[in-house]
Amino acid sequence: MSPLIAAWFAHLLAAASPGPAILLAARTGVTQGFRTGVWLCLGMALGAMIWAAAALFGLAALFAVAPRLFWAFKLAGAAFLIWLAVNMWRHAREPLRLDTPQTTTPRTGLAAFRLGLLAQMANPKPAVFFGAVFVAAVPPGSSALTLALLLALVFVNEMLCTLAVARAFSFNAPRAAYVSAKLWIDRAFGSLLAGLGVTLAAT
Repeated sequence: MSPLIAAWFAHLLAAASPGPAILLAARTGVTQGFRTGVWLCLGMALGAMIWAAAALFGLAALFAVAPRLFWAFKLAGAAFLIWLAVNMWRHAREPLRLDTPQTTTPRTGLAAFRLGLLAQMANPKPAVFFGAVFVAAVPPGSSALTLALLLALVFVNEMLCTLAVARAFSFNAPRAAYVSAKLWIDRAFGSLLAGLGVTLAAT
């Protein structure tokens, strides 16, 4: 059980660290409410589980053999994060109303789920984490049941961490604070996402 616990804890720390998933969960919670945030978090949790499964079944080895493929994937992911950032900047001046239970007409559950999945899959850093740290903690020859349990733990870790952020930012006080400083908060979120994208492309 020790390697299993080590892999679980390492991923828990990674899931809780600031990154695109945490930023999107916070912004979705504050702008569209907790219900939409749940769908977004489900998409991000599935994306993390897909990365973990890919690492367990040899994607990291493929990237090592074909580094140009990894670079292409990194650039595509960086472009997606920068695209999200540009959209946040473009719409930063649009007012947000608090006169209804939801701050704005929420995106559909499917659209939020798709955004969460795409945002997670666009970031190849999980591939590096799962390929270098996660897989290293998994004993060779682990049973199918052990691998399935690990993937389930990855899903739960990612879901709980992002969901906690979405919930915290869905309450009235954070939402009211967001409305009062929407321009600067949106630009700050956008700048952070753009910074992550540029860093991703440059490293």
